[in-house]
Amino acid sequence: MSPFSFQRHQRLLNPSEFKRVFDGVEGRISHTFFLILARRSNPEQPARLGLVVAKKHLKRAVDRNAFKRIIRNEFRLSQSQLAGLDIVILARPGSAQIPQKDLAAQINKYWPKLVQRCHNSPAQKPTPRAESPK
Repeated sequence: MSPFSFQRHQRLLNPSEFKRVFDGVEGRISHTFFLILARRSNPEQPARLGLVVAKKHLKRAVDRNAFKRIIRNEFRLSQSQLAGLDIVILARPGSAQIPQKDLAAQINKYWPKLVQRCHNSPAQKPTPRAESPK
């Protein structure tokens, strides 16, 4: 199996996995055409990707499929730097207007920022212990 494949265990598959990311967002990147949400998972696990592409935002199936194909391809090529993250990408209205090359470039630009935000999130920092009364 190629190290750049996109296998079943690298996908968010059921609603509970998506809900876990939505409820515990540690990294968030907002763009005009998409929203990226991420949460740390087991660092030894490969990164996992979930896509939310509504008909409301991309009316034609060909546009929805192209959006998903580009995102999956960029994720597949960058999965080594994203290890240990669960990522959900949501399409926004007008996503069909961005050229495919630009969408790929924008996604690649945001991967390092996403990793940095997840690893520097407040959830990772230790909480101070309360001192016992004397």
